[in-house]
Amino acid sequence: MAELERLGNDLLAFYIAANRLYTSAVRGRAPAWVLKCLEQGKPERVRELGRLRRYRSALPVMIRPDLMALEHGGFMATELDAVPGGFGVLGAISRAYQDLGFDLVGGTDGMVQGLAAALRGAARVDDPAVALVVADESEDYRPEMDWAATALREAGLPTRQIHPRDLRLHDDALQMRNCHGWEHVNLVYRFLELHDLPNIPKIDLVIYAMKHRLATVTAPFKSYLEEKLLFYLFHHPELDTFWRDALGRETQARLARMLPPTWLLDPQPIPPTAALDPPLTAGKRRIRHWADLRGLSQRERRLVLKPSGFSELAWGSRGVTIGHDVNQDEWNQAVDTALASFETTPYILQQFHQSRRVRVSYYDVQADAVRPMTGRARLSPYYMVVDGKTRLCGVLVTVVPAANKVIHGTSESVMMPAMVSDDAEI
Repeated sequence: MAELERLGNDLLAFYIAANRLYTSAVRGRAPAWVLKCLEQGKPERVRELGRLRRYRSALPVMIRPDLMALEHGGFMATELDAVPGGFGVLGAISRAYQDLGFDLVGGTDGMVQGLAAALRGAARVDDPAVALVVADESEDYRPEMDWAATALREAGLPTRQIHPRDLRLHDDALQMRNCHGWEHVNLVYRFLELHDLPNIPKIDLVIYAMKHRLATVTAPFKSYLEEKLLFYLFHHPELDTFWRDALGRETQARLARMLPPTWLLDPQPIPPTAALDPPLTAGKRRIRHWADLRGLSQRERRLVLKPSGFSELAWGSRGVTIGHDVNQDEWNQAVDTALASFETTPYILQQFHQSRRVRVSYYDVQADAVRPMTGRARLSPYYMVVDGKTRLCGVLVTVVPAANKVIHGTSESVMMPAMVSDDAEI
């Protein structure tokens, strides 16, 4: 629990440093290849939104890492999400568990109270009106966002879940439609993907309102903070001094244990005198050229290949390939696709980390019975940024059958909030 509490502020420091790294690269004060990595495949409009001067220091108000609890102890982050879903689900099931007397991580109604505090702070006005704007691509999340909007209203924060088409500019104000007419919007919570901007109705109104300070938008339009290749930059030896100066040695060391070594699949030839740093091994084989990834045996393919971001394939495990979960032809094709996509959708490579086995119980609806299950767990702590610090408001635990290689995006799982207990049998 202490480790999870501390992780929130470490990750906030990581976001602050990553934001600073990008800004420095734009100004020519950081290596030019950093800027190329973070802007690869992005249209000019997205790059321009990420560089808005008045929002230079803006950061997400919600941070959610996905953590594997490892067999030997400790956690490993598979990714870091600045625009996560799931907080409505966690808030709803947490209330059910609290009603049964469980003392949950985050405290009583922690998700709702923490989110309300974070949104109030981001809006920078008293009693802000909030629009949770959910695009068509995120339609599956609309019910939980509707629940979250209702819960926030009950907590005293005027909030509505709306489709982007239910926005308008009127009398120099951004407004959203309600059942009685129209009301002003002070804060837009952006639950939409930046790669989908051209398909989102009335997004120009949101951008206009943001640029003219008619409303605040969070998470900010910063695609570079949503790239999985930030882990690659964190471990890059040329940037070691930057991260140490920005984070401090202790924070850098803690994050280095939790953020997995990550490699960017850049198809440029690697000179004969060069080598990957950090080194990459597949089984007992040392990988020196990306072509070496083709033809690996199943035992050697304990690797994860996935798009970094800014793509419809970059969420919900859509573009993820687990090396030892596919045959050799499929793996070779995935490697070829990743290398060919570098200019538009960079891919990253990580070693596969297996979470430890846990036993849970779940309710079988059809049999009307509680059944045991052995599975593998992912922990998703939700941190809200309030007054420049993070607040751990809850942890969503997702357990899938032990045979599953992938947890994110699987069709069968047991989901529950986390609590702290001294009882090893719980």
